[in-house]
Amino acid sequence: MSACPSSLDQNRVDQLTALRANLVQARAARGPALSFGLSEMDERLADHGIDGAGLHEIAAASASFTDDACATLFAAGIAARFAAEPGFSILWAVTRFDLYAPGLEQIGLGPDKILYAQGRKDSEVLALAEDGLRDGSLACVVAEVKAADQTATRRLQLAASDGKTPMLLFRRHRSRDRCPLSGLSSAMTRWRIGAAPSSPLPHAGLGRPRWSVELVRQRNGNPFSLELEACDDTGRLALPAAARDRAVAGGRASRQAA
Repeated sequence: MSACPSSLDQNRVDQLTALRANLVQARAARGPALSFGLSEMDERLADHGIDGAGLHEIAAASASFTDDACATLFAAGIAARFAAEPGFSILWAVTRFDLYAPGLEQIGLGPDKILYAQGRKDSEVLALAEDGLRDGSLACVVAEVKAADQTATRRLQLAASDGKTPMLLFRRHRSRDRCPLSGLSSAMTRWRIGAAPSSPLPHAGLGRPRWSVELVRQRNGNPFSLELEACDDTGRLALPAAARDRAVAGGRASRQAA
């Protein structure tokens, strides 16, 4: 009778070992950072992307539901690209489960990619996130909190570094008048995301949503802001069509002048 549980335990250990080996290979192929695939962003980031073993903070530009949804999908799009390989999954920890699963699936985070965890308060969510980071078998960890002091963020940064796992800390608004990113933090990057007018269409209808993407602070780099088209079904952002057209036109003019 005792052989059955021990055999199941061994199978789980083997599966976990194989998953960790696949993650190591994927990280080696990707490099130390996950690029956005947009030179306008990657060239301005000190690591030329999102460091795969660091803490990154994200907040909505305002306490409105619209900006909150944009910031959530921005975090989800990054997580989806970290977990793009088959079999990879992320941990998403919350105190209140209000995520819209179909919206996450539209940007590449299907139900097979997400493990959910719920804590009663922020300190429990932070502890869940830290455990997930140190485990080392997750492609990414996302946690939503309203409060995290510098000690808490330093612990997350150390856990992300030890587990070679990216940490996305979504800082929710505690009040309408104070930005969640106003306090001290050990995060490598801090992002503020809001809604922008959607792309105009030549006919009646809604164009692809646009976001205001602001890098408030980054380690060893300068802040910047861009207006970008929202994530596609693989979690990738894009330059607005008008900006792409201007870049092409400028390139043609330069070639003609040469």
